[in-house]
Amino acid sequence: MTVLVLGDQLTDRVGPLAARPDERALLVEARSFAGRHPYHPHKRTLVFSAMRHFRERLRERGRTVDYRRAETFADALDAHFETHSDDELTVMRPASHGAAARLRELVDARGGRLTVVENETFLCPPAAFDDWYDGDGLRHETFYRWMRRRTGYLMDDGDPVGGEWNYDESNRETPPDGYDPPDPPSFDPDDVTRAVQADCEDWFGDGWADPGPFRWPVTRADAREALDDFVAHRLRDFGPYQDAMVDGEWALDHALLSPALNLGLLHPREVVDAAVDAYDAGDAPLESVEGFVRQVLGWREFVRHAYRIDMPELDDANRLGAERDLPPLYWDGDTDMACVDAAVDSVRTRGYAHHIQRLMVLSNLGLLYGVDPHALSRWFHVAFVDGDHWVATPNTVEMGQYAGDLFATKPYAASANYVDRMSDHCATCRYDPDATTGADACPLNSLYWDFLAANEDDLRANHRMGLVYSHLDDIDDDRLAAIRERASAVRDGLRRGDV
Repeated sequence: MTVLVLGDQLTDRVGPLAARPDERALLVEARSFAGRHPYHPHKRTLVFSAMRHFRERLRERGRTVDYRRAETFADALDAHFETHSDDELTVMRPASHGAAARLRELVDARGGRLTVVENETFLCPPAAFDDWYDGDGLRHETFYRWMRRRTGYLMDDGDPVGGEWNYDESNRETPPDGYDPPDPPSFDPDDVTRAVQADCEDWFGDGWADPGPFRWPVTRADAREALDDFVAHRLRDFGPYQDAMVDGEWALDHALLSPALNLGLLHPREVVDAAVDAYDAGDAPLESVEGFVRQVLGWREFVRHAYRIDMPELDDANRLGAERDLPPLYWDGDTDMACVDAAVDSVRTRGYAHHIQRLMVLSNLGLLYGVDPHALSRWFHVAFVDGDHWVATPNTVEMGQYAGDLFATKPYAASANYVDRMSDHCATCRYDPDATTGADACPLNSLYWDFLAANEDDLRANHRMGLVYSHLDDIDDDRLAAIRERASAVRDGLRRGDV
């Protein structure tokens, strides 16, 4: 019998590896899987290096590990079953839709057996969610409060600690001038990681990104160090500045733990525990701790189940009928828009941008431009080190592009006013955030009003859009025509790569 360990389930603290300490482990490093999309070089390095390090961790603990490096997953299984015919494999259910069924087909075709067990790398089991969810609309705030009650995190005798469920209003500040956040830890490549980098360069050649030095944790020990560093040095200010965008500060006080969480190197329970313990010890304010807990206990778990129950329909969703190709700036970063330039540069350099850059800059631009939501979702999937399919699809297709209809209650569309309020990018940008027409006007402004006008039939009846449509009504016909003409020119420029 063998435990099949997938590349995003690198843990022996929960799941079948924890339950079966003497059982053989099988890990598969399939080159074709890593080459089927133009993944960011750091994403490929992260996954393969973490897998190889995990192999060594298991062997050091005395476990037999069958580590297969092959062109395809099927080739690796061929080699495994040649050595272990009629083997029975056990695997935690993959997070990606349809993956369990594909694995079963591959194993069955080789005369083996596959048992799929619960994926214990999350906090909310599917059975618990399905028992709670009544099928009548899915709302994050309702789910989050249920999870708080279910787990007891930040609860006091049935009520939220501090008397409030969330502290959004306290967590929308911009840092003062001269604010100098602590540098997050960086984990230099060791011999294993350098070997992976060499292999990937040999297999895949140069990609579209322009990556800087690899910095991500690839071992359990490094992931724990990253967690401890965040709690000790950045959790305090995470809350108030979590939505801010500051030129030259790609990380600010963000945790940067999602890659390690998505690989299984960290468990969400220990991450939440560490933050709550800091609050209990008086080392971090409630506003920051609650904001962080909401991201991990609330949003991450919520998105996992939204993806699970809404696939495969979500893969085809396109509520607004957006069909434009992805503008080249997402790949080459060639733009004069300071906010977009900063976000794409961070992605090209390290495969990362924080959640407001993702939603209110990169997704917002795609929404206003009218990009095919699935083209943008694929970009998030391949470009971000933490952009797993179950993460990218609901966050981009549903939340960012308003293409699905499971939980998004309005499109997250914004003009330059939002970017100017939450960042310092506009101060150095060649475009004027206060202008809507003219060659120097911020492209977001004309695109914003054009988006509202073009989608009026679908959006005006939305009760959350009443105020913005009242503002649209205040624009006279001649002015709106000029705005829409400017939006058309902006779209042409984006398509050419000249904005």
